[in-house]
Amino acid sequence: MDNIALLVLSDPTDRQLGMLEQLPEGTSLAVGTAPEAFERLAADAAAILNWSGPSGCLKEVLPLCPRVRWVHTRSAGLDDVLFPELVERPLVLTNGNGVFSDSLGEFALGAILFFAKGFRRLVRSQEAGRWDSLEVRDIAGQTAGIVGYGSIGRAVAARLRALGMKVLALRRGGGPEAQPDEWVQRVYGPRERLEMIAQCDYIVVSAPLTAATRGMIGEAEFAAMKPEAVVINIGRGPVIDEPAMLRALGAGRIQGAALDVFDTEPLPPGHALYGLGNVLLSPHTADHTRDWLDRAMQLFLDNFERFRKDEPLRNVVDKRRGY
Repeated sequence: MDNIALLVLSDPTDRQLGMLEQLPEGTSLAVGTAPEAFERLAADAAAILNWSGPSGCLKEVLPLCPRVRWVHTRSAGLDDVLFPELVERPLVLTNGNGVFSDSLGEFALGAILFFAKGFRRLVRSQEAGRWDSLEVRDIAGQTAGIVGYGSIGRAVAARLRALGMKVLALRRGGGPEAQPDEWVQRVYGPRERLEMIAQCDYIVVSAPLTAATRGMIGEAEFAAMKPEAVVINIGRGPVIDEPAMLRALGAGRIQGAALDVFDTEPLPPGHALYGLGNVLLSPHTADHTRDWLDRAMQLFLDNFERFRKDEPLRNVVDKRRGY
């Protein structure tokens, strides 16, 4: 397939757009953040790269493109992308799944060590010039439960198992008949989540945001947790019922939380989470390694070559399931 017309929803100054020079000769390209930027090519466009355009840009541009057969979005999360027209149209949607998994797995491990080894207290004592002794915990032998066992969940599990932790997983297709893999001792189904959560010292939430997962960690789940449990969210903020989490944290019913994602981003000034001493906050940057954008663009370029050759694309999304 030659002479593909590609629309790139992005700030034209983004550095990674220079990597598009690797596209085959003859590729027609339009870049911008508003529908007017695509008037020349929209009617003939076969593909759209949703790179860094503003929220809603794809929804405005897609109706102008009757011949689009493939949309790729930089992010792994799809809650801002799956609007009805995109879901209903017979086009393929791919995402950035897998690009961010290793760094998020490392963040989850770091968060576990942060609480187990009392790093916050160590820093405070150092800053105050105090020689305080404290009791720390081993993580070997403790139990971690992963809510949403996809690419990110598996990256977390591999790291935790390497340090001797017992790992459980919760996923849509789990249950008594589900086969665990080399990292997980048992895979639970959605109806068994309270049973799994009650066993866990650490609960790592890495599920995508869908109608089925919104608020799935709520009052009942926090009530089932151990008093020493720590919740780590590296998936999407609204998968956890934030008010229920705040009540559990504020009352000391769980040990703490490490959060990279939130209901509202940026987290507003004065938000209650800022004032809690048992919370570790990351401003949705746990996967922002030095080369994360380069790797995300390389994934698109690899998929573009597959698209051009009519080969199967990587990371095809089930648009109706939302992942």
